[in-house]
Amino acid sequence: MFRSLYAKLAIVLTALFGLAGLATVWVALYSTEMYQHEITQALNADLAEHIVQHNELIQNGKVNAAALEELFHMLMVINPSIEVYLLNPDGTIRAYSASPEKVKRTQVRLDPIEKWLSGNRRFPVLGDDPQNPDAEKVFSAATIGLNGALQGYLYVILGGESYDRAVQMLSQSYIRRVGIFLMLASLAFALVAGLLLFAVMTGRLKRLTRTIGAFQQGTSIPRVEFEARSRRAHGDEIDRLEETFLAMAQQIQEQMAQLQKSDSMRRELVANVSHDLRTPLAMLRGYIETVMLKEEVLSPEEKRTYLESAIQHCERLGSLVGDLFELAKLDSGDAKVSREPFNLAELVQDVVQEFQLKAEEKKIQINIDSDPDLPFVYADIGLIERVLVNLLDNAVRHTPGDGVIRLEMTFNDGDIAVQVSDTGSGIPEKDLGNVFERFYQSDASRTREPGRAGLGLAITRKILELHDRSIAVTSLLNSGTTFSFRLPASQAA
Repeated sequence: MFRSLYAKLAIVLTALFGLAGLATVWVALYSTEMYQHEITQALNADLAEHIVQHNELIQNGKVNAAALEELFHMLMVINPSIEVYLLNPDGTIRAYSASPEKVKRTQVRLDPIEKWLSGNRRFPVLGDDPQNPDAEKVFSAATIGLNGALQGYLYVILGGESYDRAVQMLSQSYIRRVGIFLMLASLAFALVAGLLLFAVMTGRLKRLTRTIGAFQQGTSIPRVEFEARSRRAHGDEIDRLEETFLAMAQQIQEQMAQLQKSDSMRRELVANVSHDLRTPLAMLRGYIETVMLKEEVLSPEEKRTYLESAIQHCERLGSLVGDLFELAKLDSGDAKVSREPFNLAELVQDVVQEFQLKAEEKKIQINIDSDPDLPFVYADIGLIERVLVNLLDNAVRHTPGDGVIRLEMTFNDGDIAVQVSDTGSGIPEKDLGNVFERFYQSDASRTREPGRAGLGLAITRKILELHDRSIAVTSLLNSGTTFSFRLPASQAA
């Protein structure tokens, strides 16, 4: 129950308000009492001096009993709360107006009296209460002299026993009780308001805690919720904490999705590689075992045929392994792009020469169409050669006899646009978005040939991405396919 932040804040706030309430009541009562003492003493500050001036209280060194008795009687009539004491120069009490059984002191301290008489005083000044050895009260005092000699002091207690009784009655009065009640009620209202405010402020923390708990249990945070909360402006620390967590959670979710996609691709890669390696290895083994088992019955021409087939499968296996290593190198980021100016038209001519024999065998015509003043390109000549080889190899393999392959190069907007088109069977529209994926083969006419893993276009796209370029494909079934990309011209690099 007390483990939540709101409960702890509520306990602390309640305790603070309780202490504040007690302190406020005590300060109010104490300040009221001190204020009453200050007012009483300030109003009667000259009372003792006036009494001494108008009454001869000591004659010939002796107490004037008649004058003193008359004074006591007059004060009892005028103000019964006042108590009058006649003191010797050492503070010993010589006479007083109170009942003898109520006076508990025989002497009072002179320090408060001397402070009062010095004029350096700040109300209230408290002196000893003759009727209570443990109490102090406000007073008025004056010296009694004769021919310049100190005869004693007149010590007037301004709040006597009757005054105490009156104050006690006032402390239990209705107005005072109502005032204290209103004060405590105000503190209680402030406490409730503070608790409600804490509930509102900690409500966001509770919501964030629930979100974090749900995320910890595997519940994903919708992007809509993330974007809605991220649009809040001028938020406080809690809002910024929530935004930071949501951004972190969104990043984790995206990374998890990427990891799952990468894991799925890895599994697919392993499956495809296993299949593509198993086929040439099985056929290679079959040819070699045939030669070994039938060595005595096979003619030299048959042996040569089997061995040539085995060599072809070895070459295909080597090509597959090479493609895998090249794609892995491009994916790892270890591949370095060494850009330099070079003549793209000459490079295209060299690549076409490599496929000319194979194209003639299939009666395929390869045409090159290039602007006469084509500028140099600024790229990695080795990687771009691999792009052209992959695209031409793909076109030759999927273009039927008497077909045409066309390579076009044009200069436009600082780039050289390259297009490789063929008159092959085309690619279904539903497969166009996947042609650059690893191990992709269209289900129509582009059935994977033995030893070909379908990595050429994936390698092509990766190389162009390293050049900050992309490749596009358009195709019509039974009409042909066109691959197009752009390379920066040398003067625009």
